Formats: sequence, structure tokens, C-alpha cells
Amino acid sequence: MPTPLTFESIRTAPKVLLHDHLDGGVRPATIIDEARRIGYDALPSYDVDELAAWFRESADSGSLVRYLETFVHPVAIMQTVEGITRVARECVEDLAADGVVYAEVRWAPELHVDNGLTLEQVVEAVLNGFAEGTANAAAAGQRIQVGAIATAMRHAARSLEIAELAAHYRDSGVVGFDIAGAEAGYPPSRHLDAFEYLRRENFHFTIHAGEAFGLPSIWEAIQWCGTDRLGHGVRIVDDIVADDTGTTREGARLGRLAQYVRDKRIPLEMCPSSNVQTGAAASIAEHPIGLLRRLHFRVTVNTDNRLMSGTSMTREMFLLSEAFGYTWADLQWFTVNALKSAFIGFDERLAIINDVVKPGYAALMG
Repeated sequence: MPTPLTFESIRTAPKVLLHDHLDGGVRPATIIDEARRIGYDALPSYDVDELAAWFRESADSGSLVRYLETFVHPVAIMQTVEGITRVARECVEDLAADGVVYAEVRWAPELHVDNGLTLEQVVEAVLNGFAEGTANAAAAGQRIQVGAIATAMRHAARSLEIAELAAHYRDSGVVGFDIAGAEAGYPPSRHLDAFEYLRRENFHFTIHAGEAFGLPSIWEAIQWCGTDRLGHGVRIVDDIVADDTGTTREGARLGRLAQYVRDKRIPLEMCPSSNVQTGAAASIAEHPIGLLRRLHFRVTVNTDNRLMSGTSMTREMFLLSEAFGYTWADLQWFTVNALKSAFIGFDERLAIINDVVKPGYAALMG
């Protein structure tokens, strides 16, 4: 008999996460501890529950710009090697406890040098924290593998420098590159030199596109920059007309960009709760992921910022199962999609699919 699909049973399922921001997943208690340790006195509250509520409520604005403003506090306490390492270690421990078996966690090294750290020190602090967290998870009987994605801020001018930094650490745990930040006014094509460098180096990258800005952002990310994946990509739905007169078996007419994204199997790193908070989707039940999954796009499920959204991979999958009636087979489909799209080598991806994901879901399906 299949295991009933509940919040707790989903927690036991093997999950894969491709889009998670390190500074967006800090434990509220850690923010308070580190703020006191370094003398940072600008927190809106020093009570754990109140601070957690403040982040969620502030992020529920419907504006990506306002949502991004909440990051000032986590970034402020991540300006020392000790603070960065602790946050990275706890990130891995939290993901492992939530049943995540593979994760790619991103952060912007350039945001953590205000107190004199070098970019190299920042990267090494994160990688050391990931290693410590992985070891602690293993000691607790939890298997997890984590890769780092170095992010450049799209409104700044350090993308080539960060791309070179990411490639330098490619054999030490950095698996990819990303650009992030407010989309409007900062198209991905501003960073072409970084993307051209990465392609020459045969290095993977993803681009935040199609979240707050529309189809032109997605088109540039793919056709100008050559991205491997789309961070969010929610607005691809603007190029799809869903009705009974469509041209697909599922009853939808795809525009040329949507058709290209689906045909090329370009992964969409979708983050349902975050997308609702930033106004990219009206609600979980109305999130484009339902249509895109039905049309067999390469859809993946992600958390984006666990602190701001008060979420986890378990919660995201549970909300989707409630909204769309997803079964264990659907959740496995999302998980395999994510592993197929991961930035680690083919052999590693296949091993996790065959040795961890499929047996894990087979046990749940009965």
C-alpha cells in the first residue's frame, strides 16, 4: 500500500533543491546570536519568534524590490569567517533534516567583504561550512551533497570577477554561477563578458530571469547569454495560451519562446511561495507551475529563501500537492527533473537518481 501523502511523509522523501539563497535561509536565532557577537544593533527584534515573523511579513509585500530589502540583516551578520561558516554549516544541517539529498546553494561573495574579508576568504568560509554541515548530517544518519553557486549582483559591475572566482573554485565545491537582484533596468545582457568567459571555460551558469520582469528577460538570458537554467522563469507562462483550441495534446498554444524553452528542456527553477510573495504569482493554486507541469516543461521545485518565506522543500511540495492533487509520482518527477538539471557530473547525478531517489520513492509508493 502507498504511504499516505502528508507533510510528515513528504519530509521523509528524498528531495533535490537547485535554487536556495544562503543569506535567505539563516536561522533567526543565528541572526540574533551573531548580531550580538559582532555588535550589530539594527535588528527589528531580538526575539526569535518576532524576528522570524518580521521577515515573513516584510517579504509579503508583493514587490520584489521590497522583498530584497529584507536581506540587509542576514548579510550584516555574515561579514566574518566565523559567521559565514556557521550559516553555511547550519544551512546544510537544516536541509538534510528536511530530507534534501542534493542541494545547490547560492550566495553573492561581493556582499560579504564590508569588514575586510577577501572574496577568496568568503568562498572558502562557505565551502568549509558546507563540509562541516555535511559531516554533521552524516553523523546524524542523513545523506546530503551540496554544491555552491557563486552569484554576482546584476546592478553591480563585478560579474566577470565573480565568474572567474567561481571557475577558480570549480574543483573545490563551486558548481556554478548566477546573477541576481532586481531585474527591472538591469538586463542579463549587461553581463555578457562574464557569460562569454564561462562558456569558454565550459562552466555552468543560471540566470535569475522571468520573475519580476517578463519575456524579454527570459529571451535575453537564453539567446544572448546562453544560460543553462532559468532562475524562476515564471513569466514564460505569458507566452502560452491555455484553451481547448491549442496545438498540444494538453490543450495549449505555445509561443515561439515557450516552445523553444520546452523543446530544449531548459530547466525552470520555480519557487512557489516566494513567487507569490513577490507578486510573480497570485497564489499557490494559481501558480503557473500547474500548467507548466501539465505541459511537460522541465519544471523543478525550490525554496528560494527559506527565512523570508518561512518555508522548506517539504512545505513547498506539500502546498503543491494540496493545490494540484499531486501524487508521489509527481513529486518524484519534480525531483528527477532537478537532478537531471543539476550542475554536477552525469555519473554523480545518475547515481543519486538510481541509488537514492528512485528507491526512496518506490518505498513510499508501495
